[in-house]
Amino acid sequence: MKAEILKSLRSRNRIISGEVLCDALGISRVSLLKHIQELQESGYQIYGSPDGYRLVSSPDILFPWEYEGDQASLLYYPEVKSTMDIARDQAREGCPDLTVIIAGRQTRGRGRLKRQWRSDQGGLYFTMVLRPQLSVSSSFKVNFLASLTMVRVIRELLEIDARVKWPNDIMVDDQKLSGMLSEMEAEADRIHFINLGMGLNVNNDPTGFQPGATSLRQLMKREVSRKDILARFLDTFSRRMQQIASDDIIAEWKKYTITLGRRVKIATRHEQSEGLAVDVDENGALVLEIADGTRKKIVYGDCFLI
Repeated sequence: MKAEILKSLRSRNRIISGEVLCDALGISRVSLLKHIQELQESGYQIYGSPDGYRLVSSPDILFPWEYEGDQASLLYYPEVKSTMDIARDQAREGCPDLTVIIAGRQTRGRGRLKRQWRSDQGGLYFTMVLRPQLSVSSSFKVNFLASLTMVRVIRELLEIDARVKWPNDIMVDDQKLSGMLSEMEAEADRIHFINLGMGLNVNNDPTGFQPGATSLRQLMKREVSRKDILARFLDTFSRRMQQIASDDIIAEWKKYTITLGRRVKIATRHEQSEGLAVDVDENGALVLEIADGTRKKIVYGDCFLI
């Protein structure tokens, strides 16, 4: 109902009478007033008078009712330890495919290799619970599709030359804009779920604690709508997931990467490798040409541009 009220208020840049709203939405005046008050308490500036209501401004908060589709699959929390933790619980309890856990901020956000991902107010932090019809051996496609989709959304909405860095970071001019973490539970060759978490620096300032990082606000010199980014991402990603098994995601991803043709260092928990990044193969592995001219395939790890 909140979504319908906001849709009606946004459709007219003037006062709409309570009677007209009640008739259009099929609710009582008491119910309308209750929803209006709840929206106002959530940060919406709604002007009310004996003549009716007018929406003055909306907060850039990622409430479920701001999105099209199944709002029951969108869970928003002002503050959590980690959206990945909540997503794991939801997934094991049988939540539907493409359930999205969104946080205003995280106190213990996680990155790859158990690093902390600083998650201050103003950033975009969410985890998707996915149940793709893929083999375990093809599950890598999900990560590549997510980073590819976000890069294209940023480029289309903001005209920023965002690029992907293997395996799934998003960069602008060699500065980190976004990171991603995924967890999978499967048995044999059946995927139970993939939880894919993304952290995107939007209106927060990561420079004081993440060397080499940037945010969309710093790049654009203005505030950027997190709601618009997430809405476009979820719409595009959900449609692309329907055909992920047949699409050549890697070939498309390569068009937007800054990794290939660069000297890189790859760090895992057990070793470091250095060389020229010459390719990403059909299974998502990075192909390195090392000093002696031989080639080595790297399946996972942190990639540092040299």
